Amino acid sequence: MSQRFGGKYSPQPQNSPAKAGRPLQSARPSRLGARVNMLFVLPFALPLVAFSQNPTGLAADLIAFGILMLSAWLTREGEKAHEAWDSRAIARRPAFPRKIFGSLLSGIGIGLAAWAPGAEAIGPGLLGVLGAALHFISFGADPMRDKGMEGVDAFQTERVANAVAEAEKHLSALRESARPVADRALMDQIDRFSATARTMFRTLENDPRDLTSARRYLSVYLEGAKEATARFAQIYATTRDPKARSDYADLLSDLDTRFSQRTEVLLSNDRTRMDVEIEVLRERLALDAPRTVAQTDPEHS
Repeated sequence: MSQRFGGKYSPQPQNSPAKAGRPLQSARPSRLGARVNMLFVLPFALPLVAFSQNPTGLAADLIAFGILMLSAWLTREGEKAHEAWDSRAIARRPAFPRKIFGSLLSGIGIGLAAWAPGAEAIGPGLLGVLGAALHFISFGADPMRDKGMEGVDAFQTERVANAVAEAEKHLSALRESARPVADRALMDQIDRFSATARTMFRTLENDPRDLTSARRYLSVYLEGAKEATARFAQIYATTRDPKARSDYADLLSDLDTRFSQRTEVLLSNDRTRMDVEIEVLRERLALDAPRTVAQTDPEHS
């Protein structure tokens, strides 16, 4: 299905005025890119030459191909997990070190691909070690520590982590449901709303005590938005009803506004707590000041 493309200076349709996006402040360049994709491409050289060898060489090359593809998959999943760990203020380390195991499998696959039946294993082994080292240098290790959890109630942190993970699933499902509509303006609006929602997620991660007041935003509202998006996509794909599109765009605007307002309230609560703590500390310092001066005054010694 065709999709309208445009930019800052492109004419905008009348029913979808241009709106400047609000990029997430903590956004970073994606760790996934050409270097990860190349891990899936390069191993395909093995099947091309495997069938020109004897059965032992054929089996070795095909096994090496499978090991290298598994290494590529583990590396890609490890990069995704690392990216999610980087984007969150509070995060647990991955339970399984995917990138480290990807490096080990890469070395095994390269060594097996370099081995020839009847040849010594020293050369292929050295190539395997070199390949594993280069893979580790290129992609690094998995996060090996929990982040932002020092001095934080583990139970509250776990509640926030689970709630945010479920909310992220709702956001992903919402965007996937709207993709068949192929409407660039709506997809941009969904991306802006997603950025606003993720700003709330980061705020909750910074202070898990706010979860109770914001839980319905992470569950009820996002789940309702996901279901409304699926229903809209089903109707609009067949009818192209402009009224349905307008109603859905208004819903996205309302959600964006409400989530933004709730985030401001959460930040205001954090500021209020900080002001209270500062005031309490000042009162303690004021009470302690005369006592300290009296102890250090030479006339009273």
